[in-house]
Amino acid sequence: MKANVKYFLFGLFLALAFSGNASAKVQVFAAVDTSKDIYVGEAFTYQIIIDGDDKSGKIDLSPLEKFKPQYLGGQPVSQTSISIINSKQTTTVIKRYAANYSITIMEAGPVTLPQVKVEVDGTVYTTNEVKLNILKPGTTDKIDLEVSISEENCYVGQPVLMTINFFVSADIGEFQFDIPAFSNDAFDIDDPDLKGQERQFRLNNGMIIFVTQQRVTHKGKDSRVLSFSKVLIPKQPGLIEIQPTTVSADVSVGTSRSLDLSLFGRTEYKRFMVKAEGKKLNVLSLPQEGRPADFYGLIGRYSISALASPTKVYVGEPITLTIKIGGEFLKPVAWPALEQIPQMKDNFKIPSEKASPTVDTNGFKVFVQTIRAENDKITQIPPIPLSFFNPDKGKFVTAQSNPIKLEVSPTKVLTGSDMAGAGPGVVNKEVEAISKGLSANYENPDILISQQISLLSVLVSPGYAILWAGPFTVFLISSIIKILTQTSPEKIAARRRRTACSRASGQIKKVLSAGQQNPSDLLASAMKQYIGERFDRTAGSLTADDCRWIILGATSDSTIADAFSDLIAACEASRYGSMSISIDSAKIKEVIELLHKIDKKAGK
Repeated sequence: MKANVKYFLFGLFLALAFSGNASAKVQVFAAVDTSKDIYVGEAFTYQIIIDGDDKSGKIDLSPLEKFKPQYLGGQPVSQTSISIINSKQTTTVIKRYAANYSITIMEAGPVTLPQVKVEVDGTVYTTNEVKLNILKPGTTDKIDLEVSISEENCYVGQPVLMTINFFVSADIGEFQFDIPAFSNDAFDIDDPDLKGQERQFRLNNGMIIFVTQQRVTHKGKDSRVLSFSKVLIPKQPGLIEIQPTTVSADVSVGTSRSLDLSLFGRTEYKRFMVKAEGKKLNVLSLPQEGRPADFYGLIGRYSISALASPTKVYVGEPITLTIKIGGEFLKPVAWPALEQIPQMKDNFKIPSEKASPTVDTNGFKVFVQTIRAENDKITQIPPIPLSFFNPDKGKFVTAQSNPIKLEVSPTKVLTGSDMAGAGPGVVNKEVEAISKGLSANYENPDILISQQISLLSVLVSPGYAILWAGPFTVFLISSIIKILTQTSPEKIAARRRRTACSRASGQIKKVLSAGQQNPSDLLASAMKQYIGERFDRTAGSLTADDCRWIILGATSDSTIADAFSDLIAACEASRYGSMSISIDSAKIKEVIELLHKIDKKAGK
């Protein structure tokens, strides 16, 4: 979102520069932010600005087709400006619209983005050309990329898992993936079954992925691997060529020292790129013969099992039926249609309400339903079928759960004699009538005991006095404490600011004894927490650059501000690369001294 806003403001600046004044007729411009280098294979934002109208218009992007434009959204702007000249007031309405597109260029050197036609209110306008210089990133063995697909031959509608592993053995900054498969019209794209350990990450084209990371040894190097997957579901038969996947990243190439040599230097980065080979996927059509009537589109390798509890019941008693379905991709697996199984429909009461299925720790999709036997002739819960297309066999199959044996007894009908307890006997299987039944109820005033109580007896009785005096004493003491310690929100905030440094120092001293946790993450978190408490900010939303400006505004000391910001940035970057700094007891001491310097210079 921040990037879109930046490009939008940049586009508005260009529009203002060319349009001359807000009341001019509609003009259309194209713009790209060239303040940062643009590299081969990296997506960047191309913006079309309509000056003089706040509607999107009809934009013909066919001249840009080879650059794979993807719409990122648009921002209409309508502002009113008032000017007073010689006591005469003039009101001007400024209207603009900016449409943002993601573009990727796969060749290095000078590139000209051609003119684009835009129709606004029936009039066709033409944008300007945009000239760019596309740079080719370097190569390095500090980053590597592996791409795999679960199948090379599959069928239309069959889920194919595409997995991407990004290996990093150095400190890296920004990085960007270009994954043509994820924007290929030949596929429907879905997320795989998640295990709950993934973290959400947004690609530059806006797509959400779920990533895991861990330390591994890759090609003899201690590395971190960032892994994520998507499910590709081919829509048509034929040979699909999956274009190569690339990732470009800012990789650390050294450190430049700041003026204060006792503090941390600024890490220098250079852009590098790594490419994984493309893949080919041969997609076959599903056969028409042998398709079961209950087939609803499952393609893959699946299994089904069932269990029930209890299995010895009376007619009408609830039975919990648990159905487990296993497979490679469980999202499309639907509730088994129990009511369509003749033996289930004729012999069991099946509620129409269904609970949401869950996925257990063993990777099975679990469905739980309560059923009730309707007669005592039932001897089993019948097999539950699951029809799917098996790609290994190349045909439709129907798997079934095993039948479950039941013992169903008739329900005893209770008579009036049973209810009254006229004669001892067994009701159902557990309830035994007592000898007197309902006749055990007595009606006689003599069995009633007077429980009258007076207010005077409550006040003078020692037992009651303890009961009412205790809570009253607690209330009185708590009221006195609250009055003595009463304070305002301003005083609470001031106390938090005064103790921020000591609390952060205590947390930082524990960084090296945190066990399995990443010391860089803990250090960055404690430093942000200090800034949040010391300067009344929300720690969770702070970035390294936010901290720099806060410290600079409070202390006017750019050296301290830069050192603090650089350290947080280095700690956060280490999540995706090896440690860029060595965090030991000496370094912990330096960071605490840095906090004390900030605290002293910031004053009250």
